[in-house]
Amino acid sequence: MTKKETRQLPASEVKFAADDETGAFSGYASVWNEPDSFGDVIQRGAFQKTLTEHRSQGGRPAMFWNHDPSSPIGVWDSLEEDTRGLKVSGRLVTDTTKGREAHSLLKAGAINGLSIGFRSRQSKRGANGGRVLTDLELVEISLVTLPAASKARVTSVRNAGRPTRNAAFVQAVRRAAKSLKGD
Repeated sequence: MTKKETRQLPASEVKFAADDETGAFSGYASVWNEPDSFGDVIQRGAFQKTLTEHRSQGGRPAMFWNHDPSSPIGVWDSLEEDTRGLKVSGRLVTDTTKGREAHSLLKAGAINGLSIGFRSRQSKRGANGGRVLTDLELVEISLVTLPAASKARVTSVRNAGRPTRNAAFVQAVRRAAKSLKGD
């Protein structure tokens, strides 16, 4: 889990991402009841069993670049079903070439798609001819250029600015907050 630093100031609160959050991002890997390019629809609750299995086994789905198992690019820190879909947060491993490249592309807005790799355990035929997926085994979630589900997108990328400029700003505000607190 990532750490945040919080400073209480008169009438305001200042939060900074910790230095180890470089490459952190979040979004929706799946959105409920939205047909993908294959006509499949995922119903709310379809991930509950697989998320429970991952937690009980101490594991999590893999993070790949464009569904390529030879291209792991990071780790998923949080996966949860909410009212919109499968909300995910993860970190790119920016010590690797592919992780740095993916981070740069995310920051530039050149990519923002997410896509799931899964095995269907239970489904039924939908009205549009596609499947209505009600129980999935989630194997991996990839950062992709063109997602099959158009609303499966990265919604935020942390540390998107230049680290040296951000670091200087963060230190200056921390000094000011400390001074205001009388430390």
